[in-house]
Amino acid sequence: MILTGAKAQSYLARPDPARPALLIFGADPMRVALKRQQAVTALIGPKGDSEMRLARLPAGDLRGEPALLIDAMKAQGFFPGPRVALVEEANHFTGDPLQKALSDWREGDAVIVVTAGDLKKTNPVRKLFEKHPAAVCVAIYDNPPTAQEIESDLANAGLKQIDPEARQALSALAQTIGPGDFRQTLEKIALYKRGDAAPLSLADVTACAPASTEAQLDDMLDIVATGQSGRIGPMMARLQSQGVNAVTLCIGTLRHFRNLHSIAVGGRVFHPRAQALQGQARAWGVNRLEQALKLLTDTDLALRSSAKAPQMAVIERALIRLAMMGKR
Repeated sequence: MILTGAKAQSYLARPDPARPALLIFGADPMRVALKRQQAVTALIGPKGDSEMRLARLPAGDLRGEPALLIDAMKAQGFFPGPRVALVEEANHFTGDPLQKALSDWREGDAVIVVTAGDLKKTNPVRKLFEKHPAAVCVAIYDNPPTAQEIESDLANAGLKQIDPEARQALSALAQTIGPGDFRQTLEKIALYKRGDAAPLSLADVTACAPASTEAQLDDMLDIVATGQSGRIGPMMARLQSQGVNAVTLCIGTLRHFRNLHSIAVGGRVFHPRAQALQGQARAWGVNRLEQALKLLTDTDLALRSSAKAPQMAVIERALIRLAMMGKR
């Protein structure tokens, strides 16, 4: 069974212990890890790991010993309470052990939680979960967090009294930094506000916000937005060597140009590099920014829907077109 959008986010916050298994997969390991942590904690509680109600199984171990998963699923620990058998980094060869475990699953067994990278539609693990009537399949994309996710993160960090400007600043920040960095920023803010009964202010957010986002990605975005097309190739090579993939780069660029468009139409900017963004927004103007957003949206769709095209070449071509567009 496939869940998407708000239904997927709601399920990850409160998974059904009566369902045998949950697959969480996506290209960004940090996003997958955060959702996995959320789901596992909801199933077994914050003490589940220390009470040995969580069994961790690397997917590679199951290839040689597929019975390991069934054993972990059936095992009864010393501490009472719900249990989870966590299979990490599932791959093409994990399909058969998972299928056998799902066939043998009975009420009272540990819930199977599986994590994986960006699985293709033909991957046996993904096909197994999508077609299973009771198991749940959730894909995690590199999209900015929704308002619901941001509110959940704020609540989990204990931040409840928030000035409107501070809330806007946090929402803007969530669009420009990774989910792990955003979670760490909220934890830092919570510590900063400990013992302070006053509502969270814009000054508090500014004091705790990271000085900058990923430096190399920021450099690439500046190169594109200022029309320096000749520097894109070498910067692409540097980003690729650091493990940045095409979809992540496209989403980061799309966020950047959405911010520029928001500024260009009169929106306020809450960002450590606000002055640079304002200058880029003025240089581009609303009409060209809307053309850039259409190009990036089409590129994002092409990257997600085609497995044959060389993805880094696709995004590089789009970035060069953007840089040339910015020179006009």
